[in-house]
Amino acid sequence: MKNIVSMRWLLARMYEPDVVIADCRFLLGQPDAGRQAYEAGHIPGAVYLDLEKDLSAPLSTHGGRHPLPNPASLANRLSKAGIGSNARIIAYDDQGGMNASRLWWLLRYLGHEQVYVMDEGFSAWQNAKFPVTTDVPVQIPASFEVNVQPRLLASVEDVQKASADGSSVLIDSRDARRYAGLEEPIDAKAGHIPSAVNYFWKDVLDTDGRWTGAGGLEERFSKLDKDGAIIVYCGSGVSACPNVIALEEAGYSNVKLYSGSWSDWISYDENPVATGEE
Repeated sequence: MKNIVSMRWLLARMYEPDVVIADCRFLLGQPDAGRQAYEAGHIPGAVYLDLEKDLSAPLSTHGGRHPLPNPASLANRLSKAGIGSNARIIAYDDQGGMNASRLWWLLRYLGHEQVYVMDEGFSAWQNAKFPVTTDVPVQIPASFEVNVQPRLLASVEDVQKASADGSSVLIDSRDARRYAGLEEPIDAKAGHIPSAVNYFWKDVLDTDGRWTGAGGLEERFSKLDKDGAIIVYCGSGVSACPNVIALEEAGYSNVKLYSGSWSDWISYDENPVATGEE
């Protein structure tokens, strides 16, 4: 697994000078819970990055519930947090890797390759009796260079085209009931983008909450063409990111994220909505 590191891997390297640990814990609907959890205890040296304040842009008409941050603003925030271009960044959360994967994807989009997600998450780290602290590290600003990779991002126009002509496989990362339109706890409309297939993001994890190995992930996506174009989305562009990592681990190289996802799709009245199975 080239994008996922074990807790023991991090334990052995956490004090190396080029390692930056990012705590990405966040609970939807409880915007302060992640920071409070960080303040109550975190991995030593970790800096806190907030999903909504740091890893998303402010809301507007389009762009979804967690709009893509402006690359320059994000780079500025990373610099202030002491994350420089030469850093090896290890992200963790306590949400199955969903928020940590968002940081992973954003850094890759900014052209930063050395970024990893810690397997299992903070509770497992704590349960293993690995070190935990309430000390907040002094953040010495670093220089973060941006080299945006537009090939990693799908626009709403790309998605409209893929939905209409099948030029890319559309993957919906939400759970089956939301995909089918049977329930929608968050967004204004229920259903999915027409022609999208459903791969619930949590299925990248095994029953113990660990990432499935590359072989298992290959099996999971075996119906998809390895050379084909794939666009991944979810509700707001966060929980799609574990699927993007999983596809890369499984050997798929032409994978884009539709960052606005379902919440952006339905912000355009003309966009069709499908329900049920495809």
